[in-house]
Parts: sequence; structure tokens; C-alpha cells
Amino acid sequence: MNAAPADQIRLLDLQALDTRLAQLAHKRKSLPEHAEIQSLEGDLAEHRDFLVAAQTEESDTAREQTKAEQDVDQVRQRAARDQQRLDSGAGMTPKDLENLQHEVASLAKRQGDLEDVVLEIMERREAAAERVTELTGRVEAVQGKVDAAVARRDAALAGIDAESATVTKEREVVARSVPADLLGLYDKLRVKEGGVGAARLYQRRCEGCRLELNITELNEVRSAAADTVVRCENCRRILVRTPESGL
Repeated sequence: MNAAPADQIRLLDLQALDTRLAQLAHKRKSLPEHAEIQSLEGDLAEHRDFLVAAQTEESDTAREQTKAEQDVDQVRQRAARDQQRLDSGAGMTPKDLENLQHEVASLAKRQGDLEDVVLEIMERREAAAERVTELTGRVEAVQGKVDAAVARRDAALAGIDAESATVTKEREVVARSVPADLLGLYDKLRVKEGGVGAARLYQRRCEGCRLELNITELNEVRSAAADTVVRCENCRRILVRTPESGL
């Protein structure tokens, strides 16, 4: 393939722009905020799970407390009725009065036991409520960190995307100035060779594979016409000659 030396030189400009686009794409994917957000979101999910568990426990103990208080109230009402009957003694035999006294005493003990249960449940409910408050604070704190990291990430992405758009436009301008066949070869090699399709020959060294040309390869490059598109024998990239090639 033949191409004017100036067109070959423009491949280096095109390569520089493509390299910058690749760097920006890599930078976009590897922003530290990505890993930070992922880690924080993991923490946030864990704290939210703990919070839901604490809220469930608080809700369960609230229902348990209500049921226990109802039990106490029922026993208290029954004891009050029995005490009234005992105080009046109307129509009751001594045996009835004795049995009623035993029942009142039994109900008093039962009420005391149930009140102890209520107190124990209230303590558990209070502990669950404190846990809910604590975990709510943790969730809010981690959410704040997530929001801050997302804002930093979005700002960084906006900057990268803006630069990428500018470089892409510059590439379009340069690409239009390169002959179609030369551009096609360059793009084909760039895809095949890890993003580098053209490299400068600098001081007898290919800047694509970083290997120095041997004497036979140098002689072949020296003897090639200025408009001949030469390729590196090692990496097969387009080898662009410049005054600094050392030929």
C-alpha cells in the first residue's frame, strides 16, 4: 500500500487520539468511586436488614405487650368482682367464702406474675426501640456517604464524557483527512493489536512493540519509497517514519 508521507504522519495524530479515548474509557470504568459505592451499598443493605429485623422485633413486642396487658386487665377485673362478692358475702356459705378467698389470692398471684411478664416485655420493647433508633442513624449515615460518593462519581463521569466528546470530534476531523484505504488498514490493525494500529519508528525502535529493528529490517525500511506504507516485522503495525527514525 502507498500513501503520502503526510498522510502517514497523520496516523500518529489519529493514534494519539484513539489512545486518549481508550484511556478515558478505562478511567471511566475504573473510577475509585465505583468500588467505594459498591462497598457502601453492601454496608447499607446490611444495616437495612438489621433495621428491618429490629423494627420487626419492636412491632412483635408491642403486640406481645398489648396482649399481656389485656391478660392483666382481665385478671384484675375478675379479682375486683370476686373481691366485691367476698366483701358483700350475700348468700354465701362459709365454704363458698373460703373458696372465694382462695381464688382472690390465686388471682392476685396470677396478676403479679402477669405484671412481671409485662415489665419483661416492656424492657425488650424498649431495647428493640433503642436498636431501631441506633440502626436508623447508621442507615442515614451510610446513605449520606453513598449519596456523596455518587455525586463525586457523577461529576467525574461528566468530566470524562465531556473530554471524550471533544476528543471524538477531533478524531473525526483527523480521520476524514486520511485516505480511506490507509484508514481502513489502520482501524483493522488497531482492533487486532490491542488499540494500537500505527506506531512511530523512533531511533530504530518501533514504539508499538518497543523492539529495535535489526539491520536487515532497517535496510528494508531505508530502501522503501517515502510513500510506501511499511509494517513492523515484529508486531505488524504500520510503522511511521519521521526525521527521528534514525535511518
